[in-house]
Amino acid sequence: MKTALTIAGSDSSGGAGIQADIKTMTANGVYAMSAVTALTAQNTTGVTDILEATPAFLAAELDAVFTDIFPDAVKIGMVSSGALITVIADKLAQYGARHIVVDPVMVATSGAKLLQDEAMDAMRQRLLPMAELLTPNIPEAEILAEMPITSPADMEKAARTIWERYGCAVLCKGGHDLNDANDLLWQNGAGRWFRGRRIDNPNTHGTGCTLSSAIASNLAKGFDLETSVERAKAYISGALAAQLDLGRGRGPMNHMFGLRGEFVE
Repeated sequence: MKTALTIAGSDSSGGAGIQADIKTMTANGVYAMSAVTALTAQNTTGVTDILEATPAFLAAELDAVFTDIFPDAVKIGMVSSGALITVIADKLAQYGARHIVVDPVMVATSGAKLLQDEAMDAMRQRLLPMAELLTPNIPEAEILAEMPITSPADMEKAARTIWERYGCAVLCKGGHDLNDANDLLWQNGAGRWFRGRRIDNPNTHGTGCTLSSAIASNLAKGFDLETSVERAKAYISGALAAQLDLGRGRGPMNHMFGLRGEFVE
């Protein structure tokens, strides 16, 4: 069995973060491992508290994983401080990690900035150049490309700029009232659009975490990047189409929609 590591924050309600990553990796047929960057007290209505891991403890988590069960792919999600980003970059370099997918969690759905300037600098300088793929949403791509994005042509320009600046492939995610579920993959100087199926479901908590984890899972299994993105988009469409409805706010998807067997009944 192939293996994948998620480095991200915990979501106590299970819809995003580490919990969504583990469910996604399991549903996509790889063995999931985790290094927790922060504990969050949250549910479908919002986050009420955060307890960040210390750099030393995060380093110990990463040492424990890499020295025993080496991951075939690594997904990185919420990391809120420059010190933690530096630890991650140091450890990934030390162990020669492969198939690194970075979901650069910079901006909340509300538009609030989630990363301090020093953390943003550390991510740009240390982490992004190590990635095989970045998966920014529109506001995050605007920050990374330092330009407004108001059209598909802007998405192409921003993705090309990010690819040139950091030397890694970019999946610029649509949505945010721009073009629904159409995403643009830019790599090796060329772009490919992935047309998504528009699904009428308000419960989209954790979609970014889920998509990046599904891509990492498929890379771990040996699929190329374009195929991994295609499979991940099909998976997330299925999870949304299952129409799970939990909680009083923006609820989670059904990550295990495709699970069949006697123990599920």
